Amino acid sequence: MRKTLAILSLGLLCSFGATAQQGAFATGKYRNLFLEAGHSQPEIRKKIDAAFQQLFHGDPNTQTVYYEVGRNEDGPLAYVSDINNKDVRSEGMSYAMMIAVQMNKKAEFDALWNWSKTFMYISDPKHPAYGFFSWSMKTDGRPNAESPAPDGEEYWAMDLYFASARWGDGKGIYNYRAEADRLLSFMKNREPITGPWKTMPNRTATEGPEFSAEHKMVRFVPSMTRPDHTDPSYHLPHFYELWARWGPAADRPFWAAAAKVSRDFFQKATNPKTGLAPDYANYDGTPVTGGFNRGASNFGPDAWRTAANWSVDWSWFAADPRERELSDRIQAFFESQGIDKYVNRYTLDGNPMPNGSHSTALVATNAIASLAATDRARAAKFVEALWNAQIPSGQFRYYDGMWYLMGLLHCSGEYRIWTLK
Repeated sequence: MRKTLAILSLGLLCSFGATAQQGAFATGKYRNLFLEAGHSQPEIRKKIDAAFQQLFHGDPNTQTVYYEVGRNEDGPLAYVSDINNKDVRSEGMSYAMMIAVQMNKKAEFDALWNWSKTFMYISDPKHPAYGFFSWSMKTDGRPNAESPAPDGEEYWAMDLYFASARWGDGKGIYNYRAEADRLLSFMKNREPITGPWKTMPNRTATEGPEFSAEHKMVRFVPSMTRPDHTDPSYHLPHFYELWARWGPAADRPFWAAAAKVSRDFFQKATNPKTGLAPDYANYDGTPVTGGFNRGASNFGPDAWRTAANWSVDWSWFAADPRERELSDRIQAFFESQGIDKYVNRYTLDGNPMPNGSHSTALVATNAIASLAATDRARAAKFVEALWNAQIPSGQFRYYDGMWYLMGLLHCSGEYRIWTLK
């Protein structure tokens, strides 16, 4: 009998390997990869604080991406700018708010959220993007494009839930949980709306929800007339797991299913030898070809983020051991290219693109992949590469800088789940 029970127990462990390890959501413990590498806690704290100071409050011409621009009836206003493209982007605003809530910078968080709601939010019920945020704005608050990019809404919703948990809810736009609930409901449920663009009144568009009900996946754009597909780097199963617990009750089963779907999708969308994902993919995981972005079928700036997403999902929930295999695979590929030499654009089978260069943002996401990697000696090389990287400055400091700082937070164990009651 004892032998039978032992064999049964071993079989269960083999079938459900993830149960042998719990993620940070269950344990409350976050790995500090820098500490594991031999760096002291004071050194780590100094590095993170220096990065925040420079990127949020450094020289406005060469260092910062965060700009304070007065106030309105809701308080101070601030935006984060893509310096190279001279605009304000939904991804950057929502990334900066995530950094702010993780670092307990409530003043910066609220100023960024106020600018987002004041200038980027579409409040007209007749507008095709009603309830969402314009993905690109001029720094004076005028829209460049009125359609949303769903990765921005995904981060904003998570930012707001974390803010509610960490600081409590205020009034109006600072009732964080109510704002998150409304946004999350719209992301899944908003009915299609056909109407004109504010900046192009003679041109109409039809836009609907940001998630596909059929596929249970995030859409690249919510247009109902353009070809429909997804973006691997938009898949955030660790966020969906939390929304399945904290979001509007009626939608919680959808978010739980979406987390599982995204974990399967990572396997379909990544190259089986290199672990590289395309910038854009169809719902079956095949790369998107053609369209306005001729490089969408290759590994480029969007796709850099994908490894970070599956690795944080493993770190937080330890639900799918295949994510560990993906981190090992992609780190083995980049190690073969040279830890300090690899470029930032490749075909999925690993051929470097002619316009590639070495990018700090990719250094950061490759370091974050170490949270899931099983080859710790190799993973430590990527962590040390991020440690040795300089704080981004100059023309490309926006994307590089946001991911550099998020990389520091992830690798130090300071990018955490702030739990709602």
